Amino acid sequence: MTDKYRILHLSATKDWGGGENHILNLATHNLEGTNDQHLILCPKNSALHHRLKNGNLNMHTVPMLHKLSLNYVSRIVFMCEKYEIDLVHIHDTTALTLAVMASKLSKLPPLIFSKKTSYFIKNRKRTLHKYNHPKIAKIFCVSDQTLENCKKSITDHSKLIRIYHGTNIDTLKQRNDIDIRKRSGIFEDDIIIGNIANHWRSKDLATFVKCAHEVVNVHGLKNYHFIQIGQFTKYTPDILNLVKRLNLEDNIHFFNELENASGLIPQFDISLVTSQSEGLPQFLYESFYFKVPVVSTNVGGIPEIITDGENGMLSNPHEDSVLANKLIALSQDKILQEKFTERSYKILIENFSSRKMAEQTLAEYKKVLYGKN
Repeated sequence: MTDKYRILHLSATKDWGGGENHILNLATHNLEGTNDQHLILCPKNSALHHRLKNGNLNMHTVPMLHKLSLNYVSRIVFMCEKYEIDLVHIHDTTALTLAVMASKLSKLPPLIFSKKTSYFIKNRKRTLHKYNHPKIAKIFCVSDQTLENCKKSITDHSKLIRIYHGTNIDTLKQRNDIDIRKRSGIFEDDIIIGNIANHWRSKDLATFVKCAHEVVNVHGLKNYHFIQIGQFTKYTPDILNLVKRLNLEDNIHFFNELENASGLIPQFDISLVTSQSEGLPQFLYESFYFKVPVVSTNVGGIPEIITDGENGMLSNPHEDSVLANKLIALSQDKILQEKFTERSYKILIENFSSRKMAEQTLAEYKKVLYGKN
């Protein structure tokens, strides 16, 4: 029996998101007493490919012209056979579909799927078959809420395991090459409210804009500026049009996707999350680390790491006026800000490091392979 595990990580998305960050954290942690080999398969020219191509990780790419890519399916089979893969760890729903297809062509090793969102699994025959496929040994849920939501669709609840994702605090570094205030024409004493999220429907950036409207136009606080960093998508034009309709061009500043955007969080006075659906966003962990206080919606796993009034402020989704009132109150209370940031930093260090996540994941790998810790 060997203590060296050969893990094949599957990413089938072209964008950078929580799944890709998860792969990076798992593949770069060398835990004491282990000699794991992590292999990564992703689409050619994807964000993951570009991010890792000059590194020393064992990455493989395949052209992927559409979601049901036979090239990707055949590469899964090839890599499992050539490298004698012990486990296949799947990080997104497209990769799950492709792995299930590959299982029809070859006897694959056990599959593990990471469920990173709190979305309910769609009640469709093919979808339910995919998630309940007999080759899937475990489903790692990013939060307790995600696990509870999965119970409605997963027949064997013993496969569901909650493992919080962590953040790699060793890689979090403040960036000084971009001065947000100078770049956006913001005065030194003005308040910066920041958000980092790609422009997807789940992030509900319309509420981010409406919250800014409440603060700037309704309350008349023109010295508040809202910074949003994230990949522009098909949803971006509607968001920008809303900014224009509400006359917020001077107070909302959009940066497109920036590599290592977390390094700019120390320039925020408050971090704001307006998501209508979430797993557990890295942005919250990163804000905890840089000791920036948080106001957020209470969706997905967020209430599992933020207690309203204890280490942050929470509201229900779509409540832009409530979020605005909490932002204003928090921005004017330095003592409360310090209380929140100190508690959040402690929570992060004790419970949500990527090393702790990697240790828990390794323990579950062992259970799948050998039925023990």
